[in-house]
Amino acid sequence: MVWIGFLLSFVTLLLLARTSFSLALILASVVLGIFSLSLDVLSGVFVATITDPSILLLALSVGIIPIIGGILEIKGQMDQLVDNLRIGRKQIMVLTPALLGMLPMPGGALLSAPLINRVGQEIEPAQKVAINLWFRHILLLIYPLGPAIIASAKMANLEVYRAIPYLLPPFFFMTIVGYIFLLKNVGNRIDYAKTFSLKEFIIPLFIILLAPLLDFTLKRFGVFAIAEVALLIAVTSSCLAALVFTRASLSDFKSAWIKMKPVKFSLMIIGVFLFLNVFRTTSIPMRISTFALSSSVLCIGVGFLLGFISGRTDVPASVVIPIYLANFAKDAMSAPIFAITYFSIFLGYLLSPIHPCLIVTLEYFKARIGTFYRVMFVPAILTIVFIFILAQMYPAIGLR
Repeated sequence: MVWIGFLLSFVTLLLLARTSFSLALILASVVLGIFSLSLDVLSGVFVATITDPSILLLALSVGIIPIIGGILEIKGQMDQLVDNLRIGRKQIMVLTPALLGMLPMPGGALLSAPLINRVGQEIEPAQKVAINLWFRHILLLIYPLGPAIIASAKMANLEVYRAIPYLLPPFFFMTIVGYIFLLKNVGNRIDYAKTFSLKEFIIPLFIILLAPLLDFTLKRFGVFAIAEVALLIAVTSSCLAALVFTRASLSDFKSAWIKMKPVKFSLMIIGVFLFLNVFRTTSIPMRISTFALSSSVLCIGVGFLLGFISGRTDVPASVVIPIYLANFAKDAMSAPIFAITYFSIFLGYLLSPIHPCLIVTLEYFKARIGTFYRVMFVPAILTIVFIFILAQMYPAIGLR
């Protein structure tokens, strides 16, 4: 019954996502919970989720982010930023989400989405989603200060800097594949109508970078017991900066609110955590851990699958790595095996239908999830094949 519920929950998610992502996530959580948990436990998970201060603060913060982009668009700041970047369109589409992704923040994909939209006006919405998602996360694969890789390496009893060299081939491969297949019909030339203006370049760039920089700084120094307080302060500061520096009026703010519909983004975040918390409470992670699996199936197959199911990296790592250590290693994962495992989890997480960045970006560009997966099919398949090839190429990797 548990597996039937899991299958039906994903069918529910994929079918209803065309209508409403937040509703799809909530109903998928209900379906999974009904087949897997008692009503008391399920209701307890729901109550705990919707009363969790960190989740509520995160949902509120993510709702503010699109307002920032909306104000910048309405006041013409996005046009000014693009007009003064002075690089090719393809380079803008790669670097903008990648650099913003280096200062990761929940819902941060909504900061780079308006720039992708401005530069790629002629391309299909699903392609814009794919470009924003793929390149936003690509540098995080090798960023040694990223919370996901630090936590995963800690579980594997491995120094993170030992793993980075083995993650470089996947990083370069994803960059090349994304550039070839996701940007294939994007013209690179931009004709600039006026001379470069430092002021018009700095102001919107400062507003966009203020939120992730402030969020990163406040969290780094551990100022608040609940990390999402720092995020709320950061995005609120960026929103206020957008209002002040663009001289936006109350009417402009109202127009941005109506255009961006921030409430739906907040509801999506709550839906994501409802599904994730129900999944964690079911017996599915425990059942997976009892399967007699080869190390390659565990590290690559299960790692990718759990990343895809959960839309996270921490949940799959907390399942796969301990099982590997218990069955195939004494004390720690080797750096090559960790790299293969983490890369598999990372790719599953990147493509997950409940990945928050994917959900909010689909909503922003009004794209369908089915069309998105058609755009991503070739890059994803090539990358999956590359994982298996890489597992054979690394010497003495120990996967079998």
